[in-house]
Amino acid sequence: MSTKPFLSPGRQAAYAVGQLGWSTLVNIIGLVLVYFYLPPDNAGLPTLITTVTFLGVFNAITLIAASGRLWDAITDPIIANLSDRWKSPRGRRIPFLAVGALPAALFCTLMFVPIMREVSTINIVWLVAMQLLFYLFLTVYVTPYFALLPELGHTANQRLNLSTWISITYALGIIVAAQTPALADVVQNALGVQDKVTALQIAVGGLAFVAMLLMYVPVFFIDENKYTERAPSEVKLFDALRATFRNTNFRYYVVADFSYFMALTIINTGLLYYITVLLGLEEALVSALLALMVLLSFVFYPFVNLLARRIGKKLLIVVAFFWMSAIFGVVFFLGRLPLPEIVQAYGVIVLYAVPLAFLGVLPNAVLGDIAEHDARATGQAQEGMFFAARTLMQKLGQTLGIVVFAGLTTFGRNPGDDLGIRLSGLAGFVLCLLAGIVFIRYGERKLLAELQGEE
Repeated sequence: MSTKPFLSPGRQAAYAVGQLGWSTLVNIIGLVLVYFYLPPDNAGLPTLITTVTFLGVFNAITLIAASGRLWDAITDPIIANLSDRWKSPRGRRIPFLAVGALPAALFCTLMFVPIMREVSTINIVWLVAMQLLFYLFLTVYVTPYFALLPELGHTANQRLNLSTWISITYALGIIVAAQTPALADVVQNALGVQDKVTALQIAVGGLAFVAMLLMYVPVFFIDENKYTERAPSEVKLFDALRATFRNTNFRYYVVADFSYFMALTIINTGLLYYITVLLGLEEALVSALLALMVLLSFVFYPFVNLLARRIGKKLLIVVAFFWMSAIFGVVFFLGRLPLPEIVQAYGVIVLYAVPLAFLGVLPNAVLGDIAEHDARATGQAQEGMFFAARTLMQKLGQTLGIVVFAGLTTFGRNPGDDLGIRLSGLAGFVLCLLAGIVFIRYGERKLLAELQGEE
């Protein structure tokens, strides 16, 4: 049982605000990047990189996205192990947060500042370079950030509380990032910027600056040494990585998480296309839809926390995966249902908010339990490596999600020629179904019983 105090509500909020910052950055990339570089014909934006396909499926934006995530396969475990072993007067994690925030925001912005305003190989080279730098510094921030969760939360309920906080701020990050098209409209209309590309760049830069400020909040308000008692790990990189994946519960967790994030990325990347291509609505509607989705999900957060304490996290996560699978299947039929297009848009978002609440809160708490259980069983505090391995698999899932979506666009991404966009919904359906089936194998009851026996 830890002798360190738990964070006050104000400092729990300070910790969570850091996630609001980096969530804004990653969701700007997820929601806008493909649309910016590979816009549909009715977007009013120039095409900036070649649309030529390779092997009949892969296009340039697919390969660029994949290169960034393969880079993560190298940097994630290195940063995690470095953080686990770091010795500093400020602790093992906070120094990394201080280093990562500013460059992550900077390179996020520069990804949307191509050298040429037309199809050009130079734009590809620029985007690849900026993407690699962005994901490097995002990893410097995010992996130690998540490793703090099981260290700051000394019991399963405390970890659940922190997970609830950061799920709220991650969802708020989606809302903030979703304002990019609407903010670009404001820049055009209120500030008189005629060029839509420039307006989008100003919108992204402004939001990235705000995100950076938020990322520094836990750096200034969390005294790591006061609230954690972990000693630096002495386990070397590859030994730590092997030990992480030898954990049976972690393997079930991470496979399900990979499948889910692959599905989520497909749907998030396709959202602007669903609204503008399948439903024929204005792209600015995305801001309102995502805001509604997140706010509705907040309504269910108290029930998530209460139900998780009473019946456990596992059953709730499995049901949420299956529910989300059904919703993704509906995407295939958008625009063809016997309902007004605006009703279809809002209907899907309302239904989507329920599983989003459960999958926003519970998985981080589950991984905190797994990491804490492993630390007590082995005597080695490797929270950073557990969260790095999870983040790595998430990023690989996100990469494949972008690859799948971008590849599917070759089968049609424009009004009247939209088969590829519709098929992305079926891909999400299959992946979430798979995630639910895999997570059934997670041994929650035994793990929590052993943890409670030591607390």
